[in-house]
Amino acid sequence: MTPTTRIKICGLTREQDVDAAVEAGADAIGFVLYPKSPRAVSAERAAELASRLPPFVTPVLLFVNEDAPTTIAALTQVPGAMAQFHGDETPAQCDAGAGNGRFRYMRAARIPIGAAGAAFDLVKYAADFSNAQAILLDAHVDGFGGGGKAFDWSLLPHVANAHLVLSGGLSPANVGDGIRALRPRCKTLAVDVSSGVEASKGIKDAAKIREFIAAVRAADSNAT
Repeated sequence: MTPTTRIKICGLTREQDVDAAVEAGADAIGFVLYPKSPRAVSAERAAELASRLPPFVTPVLLFVNEDAPTTIAALTQVPGAMAQFHGDETPAQCDAGAGNGRFRYMRAARIPIGAAGAAFDLVKYAADFSNAQAILLDAHVDGFGGGGKAFDWSLLPHVANAHLVLSGGLSPANVGDGIRALRPRCKTLAVDVSSGVEASKGIKDAAKIREFIAAVRAADSNAT
């Protein structure tokens, strides 16, 4: 059976970008609810944009060190939403922020760039956040978010029972390489892109979105 890599386009701020991502075949759309981000939107704006999504396209709300009442209130405003915790949240804080089972969530793992990435214990991290639906892999840079930087995928261990989401520095040019590197190391694989499909921060490029998704599907079809 040909594997299918699920695709999330993150950091959307405009209706036309949501529509372009859906039309290109995205499986999930990410909205950043972190006020310091150049791609930040309010919960109310995220709800407006998410209302354009058809069934089976998942809205994802990204939080950074936010308190549980705020995250739960935001998730409640967006039907079908799941959370993405991208800060320093502990397992207990993630569980609380997702309403202790009321909402699904992903946990971001910030992987050091360069040789230091080999020291990151992804197996333990996935076990610690066992209630997360998936572990999102992003590059560790100053602040939160990968800033369009990639880490060394070859340094990651096999995490046979984990659902991984590859992020950080992905683009139409390299996403196929990332898929080929990571798919054998985990249970299921998804990819997450933001800056790699942008014209400017928070403004997506429809052509780049189509190219990115086409590159993912090409990698899937060439899988052995």
